[in-house]
Amino acid sequence: MKIRKAVHAGYCWGVERALDIVTDTATAHPGETVRTLGPIIHNSHVVQSLEERGVKSVNGLEELATGDTVIIRTHGVPTGTYEQAKAQGLNVVDATCPLVTLVQNKAKQLVQEGYHLVIFGNPKHPEVIGTLGHAGGKATVIEKPEDVAKASFPKRVGVVVQTTQEIELLASFLAELAPRCKELKIFNTICNPTIERQEAARELAREVEVVIVVGGKNSSNTRHLAEVCREEGAVAHHIEDAAELDPTWVKGRSNVGVTAGASTPGWLMDQVIERIQSIGDEALQ
Repeated sequence: MKIRKAVHAGYCWGVERALDIVTDTATAHPGETVRTLGPIIHNSHVVQSLEERGVKSVNGLEELATGDTVIIRTHGVPTGTYEQAKAQGLNVVDATCPLVTLVQNKAKQLVQEGYHLVIFGNPKHPEVIGTLGHAGGKATVIEKPEDVAKASFPKRVGVVVQTTQEIELLASFLAELAPRCKELKIFNTICNPTIERQEAARELAREVEVVIVVGGKNSSNTRHLAEVCREEGAVAHHIEDAAELDPTWVKGRSNVGVTAGASTPGWLMDQVIERIQSIGDEALQ
């Protein structure tokens, strides 16, 4: 059995930056309450590791007291959250990915220029919720290309995109949207790490029989990697860790591929590769 690893897989620089911020903040405030507002990234193993080191996540600012330190997650938050934290007397450390901040700024720019803002992304995803808040709540959120026909749009429309969106879906979305607008201004805010991982997953899927995609089940970019692999004709299985790997998925396969989302640590990916290798070795005995 040959195991191939995607050229681009696992942690992106934005995730690494956020985790460094959490570590530095906890080190700078020993014995104090340091919390992340929601999980810092979409990976349960990483979140659990931080909790073991004393940095837990909270669902809302009301769970914190004056003087506590709150770290803003990579996905960002609405502007009102910063205002609420300041009013509560909290110490705010911002770990929002700079590429998410770019989306927020472009969204504000479009609204200020008089465009009706359209956000192409998952309306329940924290990044989209945060971006909507930075735009003053004045936007239409479209999740799928086929949803365009269900909405109505004014003459001037401006678009930003969830950073972890699939590039092919964006093309389909714009093909549906463009004929419905007199003036259309688009900022393709899918981040480069997402594009790199999707392209690498496509290339990998063309070379193997099955792809194991490692990452959190709540990770948007990881789910898209699995979808991309299936679009290329490969069988793809999305798992969080090696314990979820079903041996029947890889037994008898000549070529197995492994990739991982941008919020997946390398050690999790390595464990999956080791597990696949052991299954292959057992089959030879």
